[in-house]
Amino acid sequence: MSEKNTAVPSSDEKFLRMTTQPVEKLVCKLAVPTIISMLITTFYNLVDTFFVRQLENDSMVAAVGVVLPLMSIIQAFGFFFGHGSGNYISRAFGRRDYKDAEIMATTGFVYAVSIGLLLAIFGILFRNPLSLLLGAKTEATISATVEYMVYILIGAPIMMGSVVLNNQLRMQGNAFFAMLGLTAGSFINIILDPLLIFQKGDLLFGGAVIMPFGAGMGIAGAALATSISQTVSLVLLFIAMSRSDNIRINLKNFSPKFYYIKGVIQGGLPSLARQGLASLATTCLNHAVGIYLIEDIMIDAAQAAMTGTSKVMLFLSSALIGFGQGFQPVCGFNYGAGKYDRVCKAYYFCVKVAVVVLLIIAVIGFIFAEPIIQTVAGTSPLAAEIAAFTFRAQLATFPLMSWVILCNMLLQNIGMTTRATIVAMARQGLTFVPIVLLLPLIISACGGNPLTGIQLSQSVADLLSLAISLPIGLAVLKQLKNSQGVPKEKL
Repeated sequence: MSEKNTAVPSSDEKFLRMTTQPVEKLVCKLAVPTIISMLITTFYNLVDTFFVRQLENDSMVAAVGVVLPLMSIIQAFGFFFGHGSGNYISRAFGRRDYKDAEIMATTGFVYAVSIGLLLAIFGILFRNPLSLLLGAKTEATISATVEYMVYILIGAPIMMGSVVLNNQLRMQGNAFFAMLGLTAGSFINIILDPLLIFQKGDLLFGGAVIMPFGAGMGIAGAALATSISQTVSLVLLFIAMSRSDNIRINLKNFSPKFYYIKGVIQGGLPSLARQGLASLATTCLNHAVGIYLIEDIMIDAAQAAMTGTSKVMLFLSSALIGFGQGFQPVCGFNYGAGKYDRVCKAYYFCVKVAVVVLLIIAVIGFIFAEPIIQTVAGTSPLAAEIAAFTFRAQLATFPLMSWVILCNMLLQNIGMTTRATIVAMARQGLTFVPIVLLLPLIISACGGNPLTGIQLSQSVADLLSLAISLPIGLAVLKQLKNSQGVPKEKL
């Protein structure tokens, strides 16, 4: 990063800037690129569902949602090895032990690709039982799930490797190259989706567009487009790793020593837990639909509706996560410098801004729920009706996520791992899993429609996760406020 006169600022200058400039200015400046990166990362997740919806088949849209837990598991292991090796690399850089960093970079990458390869082999061999385990319920959805899942499994080693390199680049301070890899992959995915899904003469967007050519692979084409786009990202990330002073992946540097495995576990386990619970939550949602709903048409419509709602909410939440990533370096620098008042000030600034922005988004989304959600939530009127209610219910509690997500980032940054893990697990694991399985039963026992319980589960989980994270966050902030000059280990 260069200042005027093309001079590279010293560590002291950077430290001074991060600990003296107004925290509001710092957070906003750092948040812009991370928000853009997060939006790009999650946008292509919407693309598959959007184009699959053009096939006008709720079972195929539902299949995308059924495979979502599998993709979460792939990402979970990718983040496990990526964050674990990346954190280790950054510490090795601090020690100027570049050989050690090279060993960890290669070791983390090789383990990730190996796990991805095993998952691909066993997943393809047992693809039918796996589709049932993930929550496919009707024959049509099971068939579509297998078609979609096979290409996702084939691309699993590539996806894991891509996630690892992306995180290793970020931890080396090269977020720009990482963002380029993600952006290129997203654009490739958008271009390939219609070309692989549809065939010549197919009508898109209600007949407004006629495909001039195409492979006609159907839902399998969407999965193949995702795998190809991830391959492009991996290649670009490899090129980025070979540039300048970045650590290079060299198989000669691989080490099976437990020392490096332990390093990955220490740095990556929280990420594996969070992503793993997200996979479990989606799987439980799929099974709840099958347990409490009877007719195949209703099951397919509900799963298609939940798929679209989840994808849109994930996209909206990515902006908040990106904003929080702008807060994290400000938090880390000032906490390390003992300037706890600036940590608290930055945190409350972020919460206030996030609440206002998310409230505006929620109001707009509430008003225009039908046209927004129908772009990705199935094609039948029943699916559209289920999705609109679910979307509005989740938007009602959406602003509350400002505290939950930012609180998790605060706790993780200042090293309060146990409390950070509790907050991270609260929304998708500790609260959502039991609620989505029990709330429909309770509502049904009271004479209501169990579907309503499924639709309200995430909103209720959001309220409970706020109830869990609010006292934890307030207690820590009180400690910070009253600890001027107190050594960090006493907090």
